[in-house]
Amino acid sequence: MKLVFLHGSPAVGKLTVANALLRMVPGRLMDNHAAIDFARTIFEFGAPGFWELVHDVRSSALNAAAANGVPLLVMTFCYAEPDDRVQFANFEELVRRHGGELLPVFLHCSREEAMKRVGNPDRIARRKMASGEALTRYLDSYDFTAVPRPDCVRLDTELNSAEATAQNIVCHFGLTPAST
Repeated sequence: MKLVFLHGSPAVGKLTVANALLRMVPGRLMDNHAAIDFARTIFEFGAPGFWELVHDVRSSALNAAAANGVPLLVMTFCYAEPDDRVQFANFEELVRRHGGELLPVFLHCSREEAMKRVGNPDRIARRKMASGEALTRYLDSYDFTAVPRPDCVRLDTELNSAEATAQNIVCHFGLTPAST
């Protein structure tokens, strides 16, 4: 299995790029909010036990995909250093244990651009962070940066469309486009 690990701060376009990528190559999506939404059915956001459940769900889903031969999985994630280093190492170990490969992609844009995007109706509908105030708190509190891997691709979603960003990912990693 190949795991395209799309990461960056809230509102950089991870899901938008993931969807554009999956229109180009056959694969499956593991949106970071799927585990969060599941955990919200049991806990209030951030309550004791919430993040542990989110991490367990993500790891279990990734392990199931790798163990059952899903050829390509595109995962979105708000990676913060050093907070998520252990979680990332766990993902990488799960993929490698099954003979797979993790392909890290860091998406970024300016703070000003993220502030324009954060209130988009689709973010509100999906119960994502949707206020400039919340985004400012997160950006000031966490170090959203590229995973500490020399092969991590860094792409600016402000300068390039989601389609152009996805095409860069396809070309960089030699992913096989879907047949038309």
